[in-house]
Amino acid sequence: MEKLNKLYFQTYGTSPDKIVPLRSDGSDRKIYRIYKNTDTVIGIIGDNREENEAFLEFSRHFRSFNLKVPEIYAQNLDQSTYLEEDLGDDTLFEWMFRIRDQRGFNDEIKQMYRKVVEVLPHFQITAGVSIDYSYCYQHIAFARESMSWDLHYFKHRFLNYFYKKKIDHTNLEKDFNILIDFLLEEEPAYFLYRDFQSRNVMIKNNEPHFIDYQSGRRGALQYDLASLLYDAKADLPEDFRQELIDHYIERTQKIIDLDASRFKKYLFGFILIRIMQAFGAYGYLSAVKGKTHFFRSVPYAVKNLEILCQKNADILNKMDTLKSIYQNLTDDKTLREFNE
Repeated sequence: MEKLNKLYFQTYGTSPDKIVPLRSDGSDRKIYRIYKNTDTVIGIIGDNREENEAFLEFSRHFRSFNLKVPEIYAQNLDQSTYLEEDLGDDTLFEWMFRIRDQRGFNDEIKQMYRKVVEVLPHFQITAGVSIDYSYCYQHIAFARESMSWDLHYFKHRFLNYFYKKKIDHTNLEKDFNILIDFLLEEEPAYFLYRDFQSRNVMIKNNEPHFIDYQSGRRGALQYDLASLLYDAKADLPEDFRQELIDHYIERTQKIIDLDASRFKKYLFGFILIRIMQAFGAYGYLSAVKGKTHFFRSVPYAVKNLEILCQKNADILNKMDTLKSIYQNLTDDKTLREFNE
């Protein structure tokens, strides 16, 4: 915290009253709230310089398009630190469940999700058209290499730990390639936020604000919408998901010429790969990193998988081994009961 103390003093000419650590969920960055009287800022310590550079550059770019992302107040990349605007503690996830517990899944929640969906194409297209992709620090595009990485993450970090049946690895690899070939029929031509979900949307003054886009890269439009709608523990009603898909298409068609039927066709495949990436993350963060609260997302992800299997989509029927794995996962009662 001494690094943050020093950066704060260099920026404001005074020392903070206190610095309090905050929970960072799945991130390896250390996040702090820094207090001075009634004012607060957020301090970040991140050891990955390329990740820091991506976040800082993308933040400046998005703010130039009036998108609600945190303002950057100061940075010292040599010390792996920066100061940013404090957007509060209310994630969309926490805000929604506070209302849901009291009044159910009501119109207030639905309207907030509509707002979030309306902003998404402006990240992807309006601002995405001129973003500097040279700052992408993991993969520059969500293409074959990146997709393969996610699918093998699912295999190695989730199936290897929690799948109870024997896997035909040769045929599973064939199915992975079938899915990748299908997804690559959609051109990776837009900004892909990468982790566009309810814990990366902050609610401040009853408006959505957006964080954690530093893993962004070039990609297809469908992935980010899939991330939001099938965010496991958010557990959105399926009929509302379909409403939001139509709402997103309508808003996006005001910006570009978008074929709705084609978009929906490929959306199914992007939902599949996003869910598999999420399974991999839950396995890695819980079993490897010891963040066992991520176990609690598994039953919701299994429920989403069951919903998708019931849709009987053409692409799913071309992947017999993967479809069988999905069925076995949804039949496994222990996964439905996962908790800490």
